[in-house]
Amino acid sequence: MTPPTTPPEPNRNHRCRIVVTGGPGGGKTTAADLFRREIGDRVVIVPEAATMMFQGGFPRSTEPDAVRAAQRAIYHVQRNLEDIQAIRYPDRILLCDRGTIDGAAYWPEQDGDFFDHLGTTLDAELARYDGVIFFESAAVGGLGIEGGNPVRRETLAEAAALDAKLRHYWSRHERFVVVHHNPSFFKKISFALAMLDEMVAELCRLREERLARLRTMA
Repeated sequence: MTPPTTPPEPNRNHRCRIVVTGGPGGGKTTAADLFRREIGDRVVIVPEAATMMFQGGFPRSTEPDAVRAAQRAIYHVQRNLEDIQAIRYPDRILLCDRGTIDGAAYWPEQDGDFFDHLGTTLDAELARYDGVIFFESAAVGGLGIEGGNPVRRETLAEAAALDAKLRHYWSRHERFVVVHHNPSFFKKISFALAMLDEMVAELCRLREERLARLRTMA
């Protein structure tokens, strides 16, 4: 077992983080990019760590020990990507293409084992984020999941199973919204963008209220 590390601190720095996640073929990456284009410099994208690593030549294997090693690496890269974007863009909301919890769905062991190996807890990881937009995989409705991600290789059954595992973890967040699959990708994305816009507006308002209270106390 990997030696425990210090559990990540909850998101106490008044910077908002929203995760866009879900099963393979859900349209989350497309929605995140469209949303960034729509509202400009209010948000900044934190790219998906796994895709970056596998596209860059990071070894990929189905052997359990190799899967565990890969998910540990992805977890740490994801955290550091979020930290880097937070430093570069201190006044923007972080829109994270997947989050640190996603690796639990790919982990080859039982519930809790992923978090034990990373020296953290599900609650600590959930506390890193202010909101979750969950894009249900098209595979849940029996629709194809072909798309622009060259590292995706799941079958429809595997994608649907991953969708269920991911929802099991992320649905425990207090601000969790599901974007259900839809035969019309346009309708799905339109609904998702509306949900993102609503969540960003709410979090911006809460952040301003919090900062105002801090200024009053100073």
